[in-house]
Amino acid sequence: MTRADWLLGPGERGNPATRLDRRRPDGAAWSRGNHVRALVHGAVYFAELLEAVRAMGPGDLLLFTDWRGDPDERLDGPGTEIGSVLCRAAERGVVVKGLLWRSHLDGLHFSQEENRRFGKELARAGGECLLDMRVRPGGSHHQKLVVLRHRGRPELDVAYVGGIDLCRNRNDDASHRGDRRSLPLAAAYGPHPPWHDVQLALRGPVVGDVEAVFRERWEDPAPLSRSPLTRLRELAHREDVSADPLPEQTPDPQVCGAHTVQLLRTYPNRLLRGYPFAPDGERSIARGYTKALRRARALIYLEDQYLWSPRVVESFATALTRHAGLRLIGVVPSVPEQAGRLTLPMNLIGRIKALDALRRAGGDRVAVYGLENAAGTPIYVHAKVCVIDDVWASVGSDNINLRSWTHDSELGCAVHDECPDPRAPADPGGLGDGARAFARELRLELMSEHVEAGAAADELCDPVAAFDAFAESAAVLDAWHAGGRRGPRPPGRLRRYVPPDLAVTRRMLAAPLHHVLVDPDGRPLGMRLRRRF
Repeated sequence: MTRADWLLGPGERGNPATRLDRRRPDGAAWSRGNHVRALVHGAVYFAELLEAVRAMGPGDLLLFTDWRGDPDERLDGPGTEIGSVLCRAAERGVVVKGLLWRSHLDGLHFSQEENRRFGKELARAGGECLLDMRVRPGGSHHQKLVVLRHRGRPELDVAYVGGIDLCRNRNDDASHRGDRRSLPLAAAYGPHPPWHDVQLALRGPVVGDVEAVFRERWEDPAPLSRSPLTRLRELAHREDVSADPLPEQTPDPQVCGAHTVQLLRTYPNRLLRGYPFAPDGERSIARGYTKALRRARALIYLEDQYLWSPRVVESFATALTRHAGLRLIGVVPSVPEQAGRLTLPMNLIGRIKALDALRRAGGDRVAVYGLENAAGTPIYVHAKVCVIDDVWASVGSDNINLRSWTHDSELGCAVHDECPDPRAPADPGGLGDGARAFARELRLELMSEHVEAGAAADELCDPVAAFDAFAESAAVLDAWHAGGRRGPRPPGRLRRYVPPDLAVTRRMLAAPLHHVLVDPDGRPLGMRLRRRF
C-alpha cells in the first residue's frame, strides 16, 4: 500500500480555500523528501532551538506561533531567556514575526499579561509579535510552530512543530525533575511539575508548508479582536494591532530525506467573518485520524494530555470493534492539571466517558497509563502523539478532545516514511504496509523510556509484546507502591490509570450546573460546534 492509503488526498482536507494543497505543480496534498526528527523533552528541543536561532543573521526570517509565551523562560540556562534570545536576533537584523493567543484574564489561569509583555519586549528590539484573538467565542489559538529560513543558506532551513510552548514548565528532560522556572499545577505535581512533551524538527520542502500556515494567519485581514474592551486596552497600552508585510516567501528547501509529511489542522467556522483561508473552518486533523484509523489492525499508541470526549474517540472505538486483534495503549496525565472541587470533575467527565466507550469496544485490549518519576511524583503528560501500526505517526498541538478537533486552531504533522524498518520488516497490520522506520522508532523511543527497557527496546517491536510489557511494568510498580514501597524501586515509570473517586465524580457531574452549563471541554454548551467532523 502507498502513502495515499494513509494520508488525505486532494479534496479530502475539506477546505479548498487553503493554499496548502495548491502549492505544488503535481497537486500533491503532502510534501515528499523531508527529514523528520522527534525531539522528546522540552530540554532537547529548547537547546536545539537556541543554537539554531543564535546562528541566524541579517535578512534571515524567524516566524512563530504559540498558545502562551513567557519571555523569561530559559532555553538552556541563565542568559538564554526566550525573550532575550528573540530580541537579540531581531537586533542582528533577523526578521522576527510572531503570533500569540491574546488569551483570557490571568485570574482565570491563562496568560494574557505574559503574552502582552512578550510582544512589547520584541517590538522594542525591532521584531513584531501580535496578540491574536481571532477565534470563536471560548476558543484559543493553540498552534505551536517555529520556522527558521536563512537567506542564501536554504540547507539550514528548519521548522519545529509539536506540543511544546515557549513558556514555563516545558524545559524538562528525561530525568523528569521538572522545569526550575515553573507555573503551578495540581498539588500532586509538586512545586516543579515533571513534564513530558514532544516536538518535531522538520527539514525539506515541508518547511515551506509550515511557513504557508503562518502566512495565512498573519495575512488575515480581520481585526485581532472584536471586543470593545480589548480595543480600549490596545489603545491604552499602545499595542501593535496590525501586521506589517512579510518578505516574499522564498522557494521551498530541497529534498533531503525519505519522509512524507502532511500538515493537518483545525480551524473553527469563525462567526461573522470567517478565516479567508478556511471560511467554513477546517477539520483535517479529525479527517486525517479517521482515515488512518480505518487501517489500524495491530496497535494504536497514544500519548495525550486529555483523551476526552466520546465523539472524538468514536473512530478509535469503531476500529477496536472491527478488528479483534487491535490493541490500544494510552499514556495520559494521572491527575488533571487543575484539581479543585469544581475543576476536577469537569476535567474527569470527558475522560471517563471516553474510556468507557473505548473499553466497551475493546475490553482488555485497551490499556491506559499515567507516568511518575523516580521520586514517585506524577509526570504531567502534555505530548500529543499517535502511532498506528508503526506506519502512520502524528505529532502536533492537537489533543484527543473536542476542542482540538472542532474549536481551537491546531497544527499537526502526519508522517509516513518511505523506508521500512530494517530491524523488523514484518507487516503489523496485515495489509501489506509493513512497519516504517520513523513511526516505529518514535514509538520505541517513547515506550522504552516509560518501561526503562534500555538495550531490550527491540523486544517492544512486536505489538503484542509491547502491550504486555507495559502491563507487566505497571503491575510491578503498582504492587511496589501497594506493598509500602519496601525494597528497591522497580524499573519503569508506568502506573495503571484509574480515575479517582469515579462514583463521586459521576454524582457531582449529574448536578444541574455541570449538566446544563458546561461540556467536558470546558466551554458553555451553547458554544459547542455540533456539526460532524
